[in-house]
Amino acid sequence: MNSALGTTANTLDVTMALAVGALFAVGFYLMMQRSLMRIVLGFVLLGHGTNLLLLVAGGTPGPPPVVEGKTPHPEVADPLPQAMALTSIVITFGLTAFLTALAYRSWRLSRHDEVRDDVEDRRIGTAQERAETADDTGRIPGDAAARAEGRQ
Repeated sequence: MNSALGTTANTLDVTMALAVGALFAVGFYLMMQRSLMRIVLGFVLLGHGTNLLLLVAGGTPGPPPVVEGKTPHPEVADPLPQAMALTSIVITFGLTAFLTALAYRSWRLSRHDEVRDDVEDRRIGTAQERAETADDTGRIPGDAAARAEGRQ
């Protein structure tokens, strides 16, 4: 193996690793936002990062595995990563269409694409915090008996 070719292959591996890492990082960052369109775009970037990761994991390209009328080459291309990448593309497309439809429906109903806080979730969290405080002190904050003790 030529040393210049090995350096090029290593540089390509590092470049692809950085590209996959950047796609995953930006995708996860966008998915943590409150805007539904940013969530959809983050999901799309995660899908692209996954496809690139699958193709990079396939290794270097080689001759086709099946050649009509010829004996197969000893180092043929592995078709499994390509098949997995195609499957990933189809799944990403389907989920992107579904998420886009949900975001559009939300836009039509509420005229904004931000995810609001869940009031019920906040109420349960506040009740849990009160229960933890009551366990520590023996009194429930805001209780009439606790207020009466404070006045006396």
